[in-house]
Amino acid sequence: MANPYDKAHELASVLKESEEFTTLRDLHNEVNNDEVAKRMLDNFRKVQIELQQKQMQGAQITEEEIQEAQKQFEVVQQHETISKLMEQEQRMSQLVGELNKIVTEPLEELYGVEGQEEQ
Repeated sequence: MANPYDKAHELASVLKESEEFTTLRDLHNEVNNDEVAKRMLDNFRKVQIELQQKQMQGAQITEEEIQEAQKQFEVVQQHETISKLMEQEQRMSQLVGELNKIVTEPLEELYGVEGQEEQ
């Protein structure tokens, strides 16, 4: 019988060697080696985290905070490497989501989760 932990480690190794991951890693390194790009991205992520924490605490986000976040997003999107990094992060997130769906498929079948979503 296959050991799920061994297969999970195997999947992690395959993922680490995938084009999606290697591209993400290379872009991440490129941004981190560019002081200006790193500062821009760190500032943007700080604003994101602050807004997420505020939402999780049930606090109202002001229009000013939304505009500031939008401004930060527009600034980082203008930086070519950061923009590519963010696009690659989206691709990687999508890949992990699809893998998660495959891994949890037996549980969904067992508990009938898919049938509940269709109702």
